[in-house]
Amino acid sequence: MTPPPIDKNRARRAFERAAPGYDAAAVLQREIADRLLERLDYVRLEPRRVLDLGAGTGYALDALRRRYRGARLIALDFAQPMLLHARRRGSWLRRPLCVCGDAEHLPLADGAVELIVSNTTLQWCNDLDATFTECLRVLAPGGLLMFTTFGPDTLKELRADWSSIDGYSHVSPFADMHDVGDALVRARFADPVMDSERLTVTYTRLRDLMQDLKGIGAHNATAERPRGLTGPRRLAALESAYESRRREGRLPASYEVVYGHAWAPQQKPMAGGIAVPVSAIGRGGSRRGV
Repeated sequence: MTPPPIDKNRARRAFERAAPGYDAAAVLQREIADRLLERLDYVRLEPRRVLDLGAGTGYALDALRRRYRGARLIALDFAQPMLLHARRRGSWLRRPLCVCGDAEHLPLADGAVELIVSNTTLQWCNDLDATFTECLRVLAPGGLLMFTTFGPDTLKELRADWSSIDGYSHVSPFADMHDVGDALVRARFADPVMDSERLTVTYTRLRDLMQDLKGIGAHNATAERPRGLTGPRRLAALESAYESRRREGRLPASYEVVYGHAWAPQQKPMAGGIAVPVSAIGRGGSRRGV
């Protein structure tokens, strides 16, 4: 079943409102960013220009600046208030170049960067094929795309309990890891590798989880969302359903974190070349390479 599309304008407005308090709320996003950036330890690459795709308030920029001291850093996000925070990163001599734009239509020249890093952003893209095609376009030959996104088990408890209450979409859709890998192959990236891990965040109250999601701008932005405010009766029903999940005094919220990286070929593939989907190689484990 095709997931309901994201209302990009609604998502943008939610992130714009969340920008002032985002850093205080984005504890999980920072942890995932740290784990993503650690993977660069195993990569031999000295980029001159680095794109932080979906930079938000620019948390990853500080680590990227320390790692690639001579590189020009570009922070791109579709919510301008986020970039107002990102532009303050670094010293006054080495501020990042901030660009307001959409990951599905990058306002950058062909071959503009040698490295793209993207943390928990791709789940806000409706067309992964277009997004990866754009990433490949702006990467120089031999450049690297490294990213995280969320898989379908993310917030599975919240999704299941909402579905028992009404028929609306209350949680944004998340693509399967293998489908993300297939999209990389279709875009003609070289040597894509995918893996995933599960993280669980626990809460005292369900409302604390809802407040965290609101704090990072992760509102329900699907086209099939319910219109209007959620009434107190439905919220009470949701809290009652979620209580059955309480263990040792805490309520769980699951996250499936998907990691991926792939390389821009040294030269463009020939027209009519063969692309083998990642899913065709088998699904026996959680790690895939082509």
